[in-house]
Amino acid sequence: MRPERYLDLIEAALTGVLFDDPPDMPWTDGVYRPEQRAVGADWPKTALTMIGTARMRNLRRLCEAAIFNSVPGDFLEAGVWRGGACIYMRAILEAHDDTERRVFAADSFRGLPSPDAQRYPADTGATFHVYPQLAVPRAEVEDNFRRYGLLDERVVFLEGWFKDTLPTAPLDKLAVLRLDGDLYESTIQALEHCYDRVSPGGAVIIDDYAIPNCRYATDNFRAVRGIAAPLEPIDGTAVWWLVRPNAA
Repeated sequence: MRPERYLDLIEAALTGVLFDDPPDMPWTDGVYRPEQRAVGADWPKTALTMIGTARMRNLRRLCEAAIFNSVPGDFLEAGVWRGGACIYMRAILEAHDDTERRVFAADSFRGLPSPDAQRYPADTGATFHVYPQLAVPRAEVEDNFRRYGLLDERVVFLEGWFKDTLPTAPLDKLAVLRLDGDLYESTIQALEHCYDRVSPGGAVIIDDYAIPNCRYATDNFRAVRGIAAPLEPIDGTAVWWLVRPNAA
């Protein structure tokens, strides 16, 4: 099978588009709507990613660009949920016979932290931590990789809160950094500990830029660091940018 056809099939399965997977949110009617799944506007009931087809296709394009342009470094996602985007990154390496890069899956595997409003006032009132749908155990994520035949030594799990795992993560360079932490705290911690590892020409993806606290963290970090690379929109929710040679 040609790489593009293999990846098209993997994408459709991971997003639930292949089998019209219904949403699993307390405030919805449980009816699958392809227009919502396209932009990641629901929480899938059984599918392995909630980022939708537009963001998955963007991830594929940026990972493939890193491979084709020989941008050095591994792929890392901070906030993996059921593992779908990480499984996709590993599938992309498989499809293009890249045997050197690793995929890092960083997550608490027990949901989001309670807001630390004293240190991060922007997260005041956030309620992501109360939803059991967002807490997926590591063993379940490993099983999801295994079902796709993609669990091996090049999938590295970083289990714990970002502030504890990312500073000492056993990696040198990154070619793609994908952040999906929802909160100001999660976003700023991941940027502070991982951004300097992204190689020139590598990509940074902010999944939750439409969420005010995540956007505030991203904008603050870019302002402090003097990052001038333009933010590229994906689907009205997520954005990305390329790291320039001067790390700006």
